[in-house]
Amino acid sequence: MDHQVVAAMEKAPSVAIPTIVARDVCVFYGAKQALHNVSVDIPKNAVTAFIGPSGCGKSTFLRCINRMNDTIPIAKVTGRIELDGQDIYDTDLDVVELRARVGMVFQKPNPFPKSIYENVAYGPRIHGLTKSKSELDDLVHYCLEKAALLKEVHDRLHEPGTGLSGGQQQRLCIARAIATKPEVILMDEPCSALDPIATAKVEELMDELKANYTIIIVTHSMQQAARVSQRTAFFHLGNLVEVGDTRQIFTNPKEQRTQDYITGRFG
Repeated sequence: MDHQVVAAMEKAPSVAIPTIVARDVCVFYGAKQALHNVSVDIPKNAVTAFIGPSGCGKSTFLRCINRMNDTIPIAKVTGRIELDGQDIYDTDLDVVELRARVGMVFQKPNPFPKSIYENVAYGPRIHGLTKSKSELDDLVHYCLEKAALLKEVHDRLHEPGTGLSGGQQQRLCIARAIATKPEVILMDEPCSALDPIATAKVEELMDELKANYTIIIVTHSMQQAARVSQRTAFFHLGNLVEVGDTRQIFTNPKEQRTQDYITGRFG
C-alpha cells in the first residue's frame, strides 16, 4: 500500500457516536435474498466506506438508508434502521422528508436539465427551506462554495448544469445534495466515472464535508476507501463480513475473507 494511503489512515481518528443504527437488515428482490441480517452502526461526522466485490450487497444496503428500494416493486426490506433513534421504516415517517435528511450522490453525475443555480435551488424550494429570493441566493452560493465549485461557476450560474465537465457535474450533484440541509450523504461509487484529478477533488471535498455531515461511500477502490474513510465495512455475497476502523480493516482484519479480498485473492 502506498505511503499516502498509510499516512491518511494514521491520522484517521477513531469515532464512536452512531447516526445510523441498523439491525438484522435483510433485502429480498422477489424470491432472491440480496442481503442477510446486516447489523452495523454508522458513526456521526465521519466517512464510512462500504467495500466488496460487485454484487455483494453494498449498494443494496446503501439504498435501504434513504428507502430507495421502495421504488422497486419486488423489493422487500426487513429488520430495523434508525436515524437519530427514529425507525426510518415506520409507517408514519414521511419518505420525502427522509430523503431531504439523507442526500444521495450517484455513480454517474446526473444534474437536472436546468441551470446550475436551479439544480441547487430545486430541493430547498420544494421543501420550503428558504423564505425569500435573497435567502435562496445565499443558500445556493453557500452550497456551491461547500462543494468547491463556486469559483469555477460564479459568473455562469444561469447556464445549464449539463454543460459542465464530468467532475464539475459531480460536485454540482454534491452541492444539490447538501442544499436540503441533510444529516447524511450517501455516495454510490461517486468517482467511478471521473478522471484522477476530478476524483482527487471529490475526495478532498469528502474530507471537508465530514465536519458537518455523516458520509457513507460505496467504492470498488480499496485505495480510495483507505484514503477517505475512518470506518470500513466489507460485504461479501450479501453478508456484512467485518466492520471496523479503516486502519485495522486494511492492516489487521479479523476475518480471512476480508484478508483475501484486500490482498487481491478474489474480487
